[in-house]
Amino acid sequence: MTEAEAPKTREEILQTNLDARKQEVMHYQINIDNYTLALANIAAMAADERSELLGFADQLTGLLASERMEQRKARVMLEVLRQQLGD
Repeated sequence: MTEAEAPKTREEILQTNLDARKQEVMHYQINIDNYTLALANIAAMAADERSELLGFADQLTGLLASERMEQRKARVMLEVLRQQLGD
């Protein structure tokens, strides 16, 4: 977006922020889905394979918890923007 196209009004700025927040929530969901599937795949592996990936599974578990928390925060702010826009 060029400077001439930059949002000027409060509503335009809020709408731009709303669109960005929706994207943020979606990106968190993609990561949540990826980590959840990866953990399920690891859990389905044979015991010897699974044991080799225990550290990775622990990392994924931490990342999954973090992504869920960050998504909750983003959803709170998304709702605030919706309220300000009267959606």
